[in-house]
Amino acid sequence: MAREPSFLVLSGVGAAYRRIDILRDIDLTLARGASLAILGANGAGKTTMLRAISGIMVRRSGSIMFENTELTALAPHEIVARGISHVPEGKHLFLPLTVAENIEIGALPLHQTGKSGEPSEAKQLVYDLFPILRERASQVAGTLSGGEQQMLAIARALMSRPKLLLLDEPSVGLAPRVNEALFAALARLKQLGVAIIVAEQVVRLACELADRAVVLHLGKLAMAGPAREVRQDPELKRLYLGA
Repeated sequence: MAREPSFLVLSGVGAAYRRIDILRDIDLTLARGASLAILGANGAGKTTMLRAISGIMVRRSGSIMFENTELTALAPHEIVARGISHVPEGKHLFLPLTVAENIEIGALPLHQTGKSGEPSEAKQLVYDLFPILRERASQVAGTLSGGEQQMLAIARALMSRPKLLLLDEPSVGLAPRVNEALFAALARLKQLGVAIIVAEQVVRLACELADRAVVLHLGKLAMAGPAREVRQDPELKRLYLGA
């Protein structure tokens, strides 16, 4: 019986902006369909780790293997085509365009690779996950609430039918009730087999979603383990507060 290839493997990964090193010697694995929370104080390197995987605005070293393909030599659009979508902090929507137009833009990788039947299936998925977007389809994205814009940013990323979804601080600036609904939709997505890596400040939300968690401190892995155990470990508070 052939062995299934590793899904995502980071080996000795470093990342920098110009000459400023942010991440150092990161070793990490993620199984197919699994979920991982990246925790840590501001400046610990959470955003940089996601950018290292997706290839956005960062210089990388070491090895990042995704389904036995080395990612460090690929451009961001090639990484998307391989099955990784990244929802950055700040959403970065096309605010003058409508909800429907933003969603359609997310399907461009499928059209470019000739998967003509998949955009309609992807659209059905995002409208099932976020019904409010169907109601707001003709509304200009810039007029949505903060929570609706975050849902739209995730929906646009899902239109490329990713195998792995990267989320950077999805809860920032949102009301608790909105965050509960957002993470409930992500839990449904996880049940459908999409792997998720979420960098998040709200430890409870991240650890309830994730199977495993890692804690970054000054650009290095300081803790790793089952999400529930990491959340309850007193060392987590020390790493956050820098005591």
